Amino acid sequence: MEKNEAVKYSDSFSDQVKEDKFWVLDLVLLAFRIMRTGNQRMKSLLFMISLNVAHSTVEFAIGVFTGRIGLVSDAFHLTFGSGLLTLQRLQVLSAFTNALFLLLESFSIAVGALDAFIEDESERKHYLVVSAVTNLMVNLIGVWLFRNYAGINLVYKKSEDMNYHSVWLHVLVDSIRSAGLISAPWFQSLGANNAEALSMGLVSGAVFMLVMPLFKASGGVLLQMAPPHIPTSALCKCWGQITCRKDVIQVSEARFWEVVPGHVVGSLLLKQAQAQAQQDMDSGAMVEYVHGLYRELGIHDLTVQTDYI
Repeated sequence: MEKNEAVKYSDSFSDQVKEDKFWVLDLVLLAFRIMRTGNQRMKSLLFMISLNVAHSTVEFAIGVFTGRIGLVSDAFHLTFGSGLLTLQRLQVLSAFTNALFLLLESFSIAVGALDAFIEDESERKHYLVVSAVTNLMVNLIGVWLFRNYAGINLVYKKSEDMNYHSVWLHVLVDSIRSAGLISAPWFQSLGANNAEALSMGLVSGAVFMLVMPLFKASGGVLLQMAPPHIPTSALCKCWGQITCRKDVIQVSEARFWEVVPGHVVGSLLLKQAQAQAQQDMDSGAMVEYVHGLYRELGIHDLTVQTDYI
């Protein structure tokens, strides 16, 4: 009996080992399936991720064999960034995570600039410039692949627009970071004092200004804040038009927010006079009137609750 249980356990363990061995093959097959049947944006994203993973792998191997801690650290940075680019099905959350990561990177670059200002630049590891050149070439390909989503203050019509814009920003920020590392020795050759600190400080500021609009937009959707593209004055005008009707006593609990970019929903409470409501046989006329007002602002999903006093 014990022998049979041991054999069953051995067989199940062997099956588990086989499954663990083939997960890489399954991942490769999935990548080929996407390249064969996926849309152009997914193919571009997969190609960009593959380039980053290949570059970070080579950089990590060189860093380990040569004892260059800076190369190993940069390889981990690229690998983590590539991992963020794979969060495509989460859409808005993926864009927000990307933006948050890039803002933290901006802070990290600023700390590095301060460190470069304090330390002697002649003692810094300039071998990272070689890695920055190859990294810049890889990321410029990504900037070109997602050029349709280039810009800063974009109007997002759907959630995937926000997501792919965050991908474009990600590769652009990495390109700017690499360009800053490359330009520092050039500034220094021109006789500029604290050239690396100056270069990294400019990069940090540029990254912060590029990413902040996306961070605010994606955070606003996740927090269900008021849609920024609908002016408050327009909402107040609709409010006034409703309250001016003789059968409306009060409008309250009005709230509007974006579920995903480009899809605004809302809800409000109407309090009407009981006597007037009894005279009005078409009880849905008021609700349809309210829907019509807000539909002109782009709010197509509105819940109207009616109470009678």
